[in-house]
This record gives sequence, structure tokens and C-alpha cells, in this order.
Amino acid sequence: MDNPTQLTRHAREFIQPLLGGRQPTIGIILGSGLGGLADEIEDAVAIPYHVIPGFVGSTAPGHAGRLVVGQLGGKTVLAMQGRFHFYEGHDMLQVTFPVRVMQALGLETLLVTNAAGGLNPAFQTGDLMALSDHIFLPGMAGQNPLRGPNDDSLGPRFLPVVNAYNQELRDIAQEEAGKQGIRFHQGTYIMLTGPNFETRAEMRLLRAWGADAVGMSTVPEVIVAVHGGMRVLGISTITNTLNPDTTIEANGEEVIEVGKAVGPRLVSLVKAILPRI
Repeated sequence: MDNPTQLTRHAREFIQPLLGGRQPTIGIILGSGLGGLADEIEDAVAIPYHVIPGFVGSTAPGHAGRLVVGQLGGKTVLAMQGRFHFYEGHDMLQVTFPVRVMQALGLETLLVTNAAGGLNPAFQTGDLMALSDHIFLPGMAGQNPLRGPNDDSLGPRFLPVVNAYNQELRDIAQEEAGKQGIRFHQGTYIMLTGPNFETRAEMRLLRAWGADAVGMSTVPEVIVAVHGGMRVLGISTITNTLNPDTTIEANGEEVIEVGKAVGPRLVSLVKAILPRI
């Protein structure tokens, strides 16, 4: 991506007049099959990604590819109805560019959702999990969105991420899930590049590393959000459970369908969390 700072400014200048004087404070990234949450946003303005400077297209199934601004849970939010993935061929700067734009627009909190495979044997399909930690395998292999020259005005060169996922926000999510009788966990998410699903040997390895859920997104956006000083709450929808002893293969269409089925539950939870942020 050429001159990301200049592109960020152009994107902010393009989006700001469309907000109608509203100031969003919370950004939401909606994962596979979870885009229905954007339909709950009131007094909404929808902006297709392809018209926003610096934004790339989203080709992943279940991702509408538009930015939606409006009211949800009594808050003014800016929601990405579909994200960008590294496996689509985008580089890490492109994947995380929308988060930089959110920061430039003055947003302070990021709620990021995803569809994930459950590695923890206690998890069931349809459960929700707040991310308490992550393992960033592409980043460990050199594909980190902070790689390259650092802009000190955005954040530090060497970023601490031990507390990347805000404890207060996780506690709120856990409490509200309990009130609604939602099966809710907190755990460690591991990001792989994808787009292929895991082999049985890889499932055993990921479990041994302490991962509770696995997916192909989220962590790059979290890294950039924390770098820019945002508070982060991450929630995974467990769309399938992974058993290293099975020969049943994961199915991408099933992942999207489960995400849609769990959607109303996630919508209800998010609408309960937002007023408390």
C-alpha cells in the first residue's frame, strides 16, 4: 500500500461528511455469517467499500463489503459489514487499513467478531467466546501489520500486547451473556493464514499450544487497534467443533450458516454490551 498515512487522511475526509455530524465512538468488525448485526443499526448510512479511498474489495463469502454508520444499543457505531482477509491476497496493511481509518475518525473502542473452529473439547457449535489472548502465527512468521517504518504519532515502535483484550469489556460481555443464558467462554484464539482448514495433525498441535479456537482473521486488526490506543473486545462464534480423531471434513458453507443462525444471539448480546461501554 502506497503512502498509508495519506490514504488514511483521504479516507477520513471522504467518510466524515457522510456521517451527518455524528461522531462514532465504537467500531465493529463483523465476521463470516455475522453481517446481520448491521441490519439492526438504526438511522443508518451505508458506504460501499469500493468507493472509499484505500479500501479494497471483500471477496469472502458472507461478507457484504460496506461500511455502516448509525445507532445501535444507544451508541453511534461504525460497522464493517465484512472484513478483509490475508488469504484473499491482501497485504497486512490493506487488511488493517480500516482500523487506521477508524482511529483517524476518533473511534476509541473496537468490537471485533469472527467465526472460529472450536478446539477446546468443552465447546459446542453455537457457543460464543470472548478472546482473552491470542497466538498470531502469521505474525510470528514475519507477516505483522506493524512491520516496516513506525509512525510514532500512531503508536510505539515496540508494542506490548499482553493486555490486548480489555478485561473490563470481557467482564461486561460475560455478565450480559449470563443474564441472557448464552453459553459463553473466554479463551485463546489462534490465527492461521488459511484458506484451507486444519489437518488432524495441526488440530492436535494447536490444542497442545493451548488454543481454544482457531480462525483466519481478527488478530491483525487487534494489533493495529491496540497500537493506536483503542480498547478491544473480541468475540468468536464457534461455528464448528474440531476433533483431531475424526475424518469429517470442515465445510465453509456450514460455517456461514451456523454464523447466521447464531446471529440473533450475538445481536442481542452486543446490544446489551454497547450501553455499558
